[in-house]
This record gives sequence, C-alpha cells and structure tokens, in this order.
Amino acid sequence: MTAGLSARAGSRAARPCSCPEPLPCECSYLTLVRARVRSARKIHSGEPLLRNGHMLVASTVLAAALGSLFWIFATRWYSAEAVGRSYAALSAATLLSALGSFNLGNVLVRFVPRAGRHTRRLVLRCYAVSAGASALAAVLFLLVIPWAAPGLGYLREPVLAAAFVAATAGYSVFVLQDGALTGLRRTGWVLGENALFAVAKTGMLALCAVLAIGTGILVSWSVALVVAIVVTNVVLFRRAVPEQHRADRSGAPAPRRVFRYAMADYLGNLSSIAAYSIVPLMVLNQLGAEQNAFYSLAWIIADTLYVAAFSMGSSLIVEAARSPERLAEHARRMLRHTGLLLLGAVSLVIAAAPWILKLFGPGYSENGTTVLRLMVLSALPNVLLSVAIDVCRVRRALRWLIALQFTFAVLVITLVAVLLPAYGLTGVGLAWLIAGTAIALPLLVALPRWLPAPDRRPT
Repeated sequence: MTAGLSARAGSRAARPCSCPEPLPCECSYLTLVRARVRSARKIHSGEPLLRNGHMLVASTVLAAALGSLFWIFATRWYSAEAVGRSYAALSAATLLSALGSFNLGNVLVRFVPRAGRHTRRLVLRCYAVSAGASALAAVLFLLVIPWAAPGLGYLREPVLAAAFVAATAGYSVFVLQDGALTGLRRTGWVLGENALFAVAKTGMLALCAVLAIGTGILVSWSVALVVAIVVTNVVLFRRAVPEQHRADRSGAPAPRRVFRYAMADYLGNLSSIAAYSIVPLMVLNQLGAEQNAFYSLAWIIADTLYVAAFSMGSSLIVEAARSPERLAEHARRMLRHTGLLLLGAVSLVIAAAPWILKLFGPGYSENGTTVLRLMVLSALPNVLLSVAIDVCRVRRALRWLIALQFTFAVLVITLVAVLLPAYGLTGVGLAWLIAGTAIALPLLVALPRWLPAPDRRPT
C-alpha cells in the first residue's frame, strides 16, 4: 500500500505544473480523477456481466416500445373486442409454447457457454424437441377449446387452426434462438432480432388493415415471427456457432446432467409462465373481451419490467457458468444494479400511467391506469425473486428452483381468483403485487444465507 502511494506521489512530482505553492496542486487532483474515470470505463467496457445485461435490457425496451406501437395501431384499426380476443389467443400460444419447449432456452443459456464444438448439435436438438412438442400441445388445445376457452372458438377454423399450430411451434424456436445467442455472448444480435420482429409485425398489421383482414393481428404476428426466425438462424449458424467451434474445444455437457437440469427448470418456469398466460384467460372469461383488452395493454407495459430483470439475470447465468467462483459477487452486483434500474423505470411509469394509456385510446386510460400502476409496482419485489432463481440455476439447486417459481404462480392465480370477482381489474393488479411481496420479503431476510457477501481481504 505504501509503495503504491509512493509511486503515485512520485508520478505527480515528475510532472511539474503551474499551480502556486504552497496551495494543493489541483492539476494532480484532476489527473487522478481522469485516471480513475478512464479506469472505471475500462473495467466496465471489459466486464461482460453488465455490458451484456444492458444489451439484453435494451433489446427488451426496444421490443416493448415497438410492440407498443404495434398495439397502438391495433387499437386504432380494430375493435376492443378483436384486440382482447387476439391477445388471449397469443397468450394461449405462448403458454402452449412453454409447455412444449421444456424451457430449453434457459438450458441453452446455461450450457452453450461451455459446449464448445458441440454447440451446433445442442442447439439443433433443442429446436427439434421444442418445436415438435409445442405443435402437439397446440393441436391438443384446439381439441379442448370448447371446454377450456370458449372465447377462442374461432381458432378451430381449418386455416386459422393450421396457422395457430405453426405459430406456436415457431415461437418456441424464436425463444430458443435468443437463449443460444445469449449463451454465445451475441446479445447485440438479440437486439437486432427483436427489432426485426417488431418492425415486421407492425408493417404486416398495416397491410392487413388495408386489406380488411379480420384476423390481421394474428396474421401479422405470425408472418413476422417467420421472418425473424429465418434471418436470425442464418446469422446464428453461419457466424456465431462456427466461431464458437473454432475458439472453444470443450467437451459436450453430459446428457443426463442437461436432462435433469432441463426438467427441473421446465417445471419451475412452466408454473410461472402459466400464471402469465392463464390470468388473461380468467379475465376474458369473467369480464369479457373489452376488459381483457384493458388488462392486456397494462400487462404488456408491466411485463417489460419483468423481462428486463430476467434479461439481466441471463447475463448473470452466462458469466457464472464461465466463472462459478464469482457467483456471489456477480449476483449481489446484479441485484443492486437491476433494483436501481427498475426503481427509476417504475417511478416514471406510475407517474405517467394515464398519459401512456391515452396513446391507446381514452377507454384504456380510464379503465387501465390503476391496474397498470399496481402491476409495474410489483416488478420491484420481483427483482429479488429473479436473482434468487438465477442463483438456483447456476448452483443447480433444483428443488429450490421449482419451489420458488411454483409458489409464486400459485399465489398469483389464487389471489386473482379471489380478488377478480370483487374488485375487477384492480384486484388483478393487487394479486400480482401481493404475491411478489410475499415471496420477496422472506428472501430479503434470508439474503445472507443464500447469497453470502464475498470476502473482502485487504490488499
């Protein structure tokens, strides 16, 4: 330490300045400040944890902004009933995709960083399993629509049924390719892919509106999905995967290990996605398509904050897979950083909620402001839950991984079932907030046990 101070003092002495004596030398202070700023920039630019996390969050924000533009146009060009039915159909497709994907996107995030020359095989096998199982789940859903979701009966028409099955399978691949790109540290391509999807579906929506296609919302979403999948996978398999093969000769992950991890993560994540997808169906069946449209727009905005926390967590998993010994350090840093990031975003959305929803029409602002505020507020306790789940994934604490997600989903669905009939959409927002807080408080109290602070030794 003394040697370091002496070296710095000698460095300052060797560089004369014009500051009068015996006053302190401001030039030396400025030099030191500049050096520290440069050092901080260098560390941050070389630190993939936050750099990739920020890129994934930027992808989330851009996709949400362009996606909001899509729904603004949808509400202008289609009735509230059509918007509500379409959103419920898309929610069903994402739920069925989750059922069939076995959460293999997270498997790719966890195992691609160390898959080496076996990366291509791992990614293609995950694609095949996910797309096939998702298509089967969509077919089964179409058979039980009269009993499970009568409001979506129009999807049983032959052309729409075939498109629904294809879109469900395609969405699985869409999610998995994000996981592969993240595991390869190609987060910039994730940003480009989501931008392409958002722009393409908005352009198709305009075309469908001009052609007066009644199911234009679903058609535009499906066509844009195909475009994004084709373009992204050309880039993925022609550039990113070959570079991984050349740079890393690691062995293939043990199939049994991957299978156990996939099944545990699938069961846990499936329960969470079920909560995201089942709630719109509950609102549709109890309050009707118009109220579901108001809820759907509020959830789209609030979900951006949930996905932002998830995106930062994906970067945590990738870096912890590469350097497991730094897990506690990275996780605590991610918890602080993501919490502060979302605190500012939540405050902004709560203050501007009525004006944000007015972009979609006066009815959305009048009926959706309260539920939007409650739901974005619930994103704050979700940060702690998200980091805890990511730590479980890295440590392969599979029982805790399942328990955390299952408990949260059960709380949300139960509270919605209780509060929705009495309080309407406000009850739905309260359900999300209460469930998130009920999970986050015990995690916060037990933080030193499941995420001990790294040792700080003097240097």
